[in-house]
Amino acid sequence: MTVVGTQTERERPGDESARSAAGVPPLDACASTEVVHPRPDGQDRYTISEVAAVTGLSAHTLRWYERIGLMPHIDRSHTGQRRFTNRDLDWLAFVAKLRLTGMPVADMVRYAELVREGDHTFEERQDLLRATREDVLRRIDELRSTLAVLDLKIDFYADARRASERIRPDAHGEHRNRNARPTRAPRPPAGHG
Repeated sequence: MTVVGTQTERERPGDESARSAAGVPPLDACASTEVVHPRPDGQDRYTISEVAAVTGLSAHTLRWYERIGLMPHIDRSHTGQRRFTNRDLDWLAFVAKLRLTGMPVADMVRYAELVREGDHTFEERQDLLRATREDVLRRIDELRSTLAVLDLKIDFYADARRASERIRPDAHGEHRNRNARPTRAPRPPAGHG
């Protein structure tokens, strides 16, 4: 088993040529989201179980992401264990956002391939993200419409409940209007009783 890429090679933020020479794919600046990293850069070597704990993804899912090409190259220790970095966590945070958009896995993999291919794919990446954005906007409109229907139903049931509280059956099963003045029971005639 060979160990590809070193920590130093993966840590150079602006040196894409060194990354490429080391066999490490370029990173997409868009992949970086505001993620609070558990460890500072330079000390950021995570096992798969640590990444699973931080991201909420299972180790199986992380391996699958790597197998299908959704993850950039993951370094390995001398014993063959995966070693993730803060940049990998950034990428996984971005992938999580793409998943929330409903982007198909094939499109996410295509996006990852475009990132690895380099800067000349910016336009194609932008097109892919724009199409996803349009899908998200359509879904937002559908959800707003669905929310309006739910609001109408909630209001209907609230009105129906208020109406039923005004007219409730009494102990004898007769319906009485709660807003009407109570009537007195007739008095028995004097002398009876």
